[in-house]
Amino acid sequence: MSIRKSKIAEEIVLDPKYKPTKKEEYMNPMMLQYFREKLLRWKAELVKESEALQREIIEETESTYGTAGDEVDRANDEAIKQLELRTKDRERKLIAQIDMALDRVEKGTYGYSEISGEPIGLVRLEAKPTAKYTIEEQEEHESQEKLRKK
Repeated sequence: MSIRKSKIAEEIVLDPKYKPTKKEEYMNPMMLQYFREKLLRWKAELVKESEALQREIIEETESTYGTAGDEVDRANDEAIKQLELRTKDRERKLIAQIDMALDRVEKGTYGYSEISGEPIGLVRLEAKPTAKYTIEEQEEHESQEKLRKK
C-alpha cells in the first residue's frame, strides 16, 4: 500500500448539504473533510455521553454510599454499575477507533484498506466511518478471528 499525502486543505468549508458521490474523485479534499467532520462530530457525541455516564455513576455511588438497603437492592445496583462500566468501556474503544480513523484522514490513507490498499467504498464508510478494510477483507478477518477463538 502506498502512503497518500493528505489532501485536506486547512480552510475547506463544506456546504451543509454536501454528500460524497461516486461521480467525484475518490477521497478528494472535500470528501476527506466530510468524513473528518463526521468522525469529529461522532467523537464529540461519544465523549459527551461518556462524561454524562461517568457523572451519573459518581452521583449514584455517592447517594447510595452508607445506605443499608437489602442484598437484592445492592446486587441490582452492582449489576447496573457493571453494565454502565461495560458501556463506558465500549465507548472508550470506539473513541480510540475514531482517533485512528482521524489519523488516517490526516495521513491521506483514509478510505483505503490497510490490507490491500484498495478503496473501501463510500457506502461502507457512510455506514461505518471507522472501517479499515473492504467488506470482503472484513469478512475474512472475522472468519479468522472465529477460528482463533475455537
